Amino acid sequence: MVELASPRRQTRQLLEPMPASPANRSLPPFWLPVLAGLPVGACLLVMALPILGHGNASLSRTLYLLAFAFWVVPLTWLQRWLWQRWGPGLPLAVTLLATTYAMALATRILSYAMQGALSKAMDQFTHQGGVMFRGLEGAWLVLVAHCAIHAVVAHYAELRWERENHLATHLLARDAELRALRYQLQPHFLFNVLNAISALSAEGRAQDAQRMVSRLGDFLRTMLEPGNGHEVAVAEEVAVTEGYLEIERIRLAERLRLRWSIGPHVLGKRMPYLLLQPLVENGLRHGIAARLSPGWVDIQIHHRDGKLVVGVINDVPDVRPAGTEAGAARTSIGLENVRARLARLYPQGAALHAGYREDGRFGVEVILPLRDMADSPP
Repeated sequence: MVELASPRRQTRQLLEPMPASPANRSLPPFWLPVLAGLPVGACLLVMALPILGHGNASLSRTLYLLAFAFWVVPLTWLQRWLWQRWGPGLPLAVTLLATTYAMALATRILSYAMQGALSKAMDQFTHQGGVMFRGLEGAWLVLVAHCAIHAVVAHYAELRWERENHLATHLLARDAELRALRYQLQPHFLFNVLNAISALSAEGRAQDAQRMVSRLGDFLRTMLEPGNGHEVAVAEEVAVTEGYLEIERIRLAERLRLRWSIGPHVLGKRMPYLLLQPLVENGLRHGIAARLSPGWVDIQIHHRDGKLVVGVINDVPDVRPAGTEAGAARTSIGLENVRARLARLYPQGAALHAGYREDGRFGVEVILPLRDMADSPP
């Protein structure tokens, strides 16, 4: 069985199966919500500075600051643990509201103890009732604000993880489709070459058949190299096409006349791997091979208006089939394969035009984005 997709290691890591448990939710690094909450502490410090030494007001602001400084790390850990265990929802919110209120109360008790006034406060709480709980709203709301900031940060991290996971899934699916289309060329091409070898043997051209088998082996090794991605440099694609043409020269001999036209500064540009070979094969099979006299194939690679333009123009059979007026397109497996690959590699960024020209020849023109090999792939 042929493996159709071999995803990149990085993509595969992004797509490792994840259990449905909430414990596996994507969370930001521990330090991120802590840092995000620091502006709250800074605001509390700025608010406390002007009223230092002003009795109860100073004590209240100090209480807010102490509550934040003392509980921010434990509260971050607790919220992170609860998010992993339950995920966002009402149980998490209720638990955090109760916990932060208890933290604010514990901070007040601690502040009284540090001032040596705990026993007096307890006596007031016993006789007057509710004194210990008065004024806790500010310290409580500070901690609640930090929990809200943490929730926003965690929610954003989860949305980002889902977006990256969706993108990785899309890239993996596109990678599989592109590889399937690329592998589709190999049996199609191999079938044609084997027919040609059989024909050479039947014609008594055993030496030419052996040379074709040897060239075929070299070409297939190049096609099946695992290191080739979906795009290569123009120079590499030209070399691969030359290997294919060596095979066809044996079969077509003097009937094949070839002209290359490669513009300046294009050999280092990026183009789809095995794009040129099916275009040339289409011209040879439907044009040159069906002729009684020699025919020309022009292969042109240039840049025009900020685009890379790849063209293959071939002479047509001496007797053109009926219904093939100028401009009419000719379909083949190779051309349809190229169309499908371009649609997946460059959505709305590439075009293929094929048809009979005014001079009677058949031409295929592919327009691609003009990018160097150093540029990132699409």
